[in-house]
Amino acid sequence: MSEARKGVETQADFVNIARQAAALAGAPVLIAVDQELGGIERLHQLVPAIASREQLKELSSQDIEHRCFEMAKVARSLGVNLFLAPIVDVVTGANPWLLNRHLGAEPVEVSRVSCAFIRGVQRAGVIATAKHFPGHYITEEDPAVAEATVPGPLELLHDNLEVFKEVIATGVKAVMPGPAVFPAIDPEHSASTSSKVIGILRDTLGFDGLIISDDLDAVSILRANSITDTAVASLKAGAHLLLVSSESGLDAIADAIVAAVHEGVLDRQILLNASFKVRELANATHDKNASKRD
Repeated sequence: MSEARKGVETQADFVNIARQAAALAGAPVLIAVDQELGGIERLHQLVPAIASREQLKELSSQDIEHRCFEMAKVARSLGVNLFLAPIVDVVTGANPWLLNRHLGAEPVEVSRVSCAFIRGVQRAGVIATAKHFPGHYITEEDPAVAEATVPGPLELLHDNLEVFKEVIATGVKAVMPGPAVFPAIDPEHSASTSSKVIGILRDTLGFDGLIISDDLDAVSILRANSITDTAVASLKAGAHLLLVSSESGLDAIADAIVAAVHEGVLDRQILLNASFKVRELANATHDKNASKRD
């Protein structure tokens, strides 16, 4: 985030955006931001700081949860109700993509801090998103600009999958599959467009919450396909909510999804289920905030 943006953004800006979005939709909406622990923090000085990644190691789980609650409570007052965080990848090798963003190589510590974050922010009425499933312990290429893979046999994902099991048991409401290809699971598709990867999340780990794709503009997710085909592929694989930039051609993506249903490429029920998941959470966060005001 640029220093100029930090200097001009105000709490009122976020409140106005949230109100405009809800008015245009005619219903409660999800307003998402990256608000990572020591990584990308889109709300910068607009909410209370939590701690640096180094400081987190010295804080108790209760203290982390309390600080996250206080931070998320302010974010919720701005209209934000979805954090694309925490990062729960247990990184043990080269990973320039998550450099200075991940919580380390110790699965117990990654789980402890992540679960405290999830408990705190969700108690404040903000949905947490555990990312990036199934865990990028090593990713030598930056998936934003190159076709990235996570090498090795499935056994090397054990620590990462254990952390995902723990955050799911804690009650995380959303999970984001990552942008890399995991040849041990699916050698052809990125995690965000792979029915096999998302099947492990849904069927093996029993996650029944919201599944959010990673940035579909990423080179590693696109893999020379069009953004419209990639969006349809992500929905077919099991994602409920698609992460795309405003420059991606949102109208074209929406038209492609509708056409895919009409042509039988995308099952209508899959799209209905995805829509239900998104609206269910948007309504739930709206109702929770309304009850607090009452």
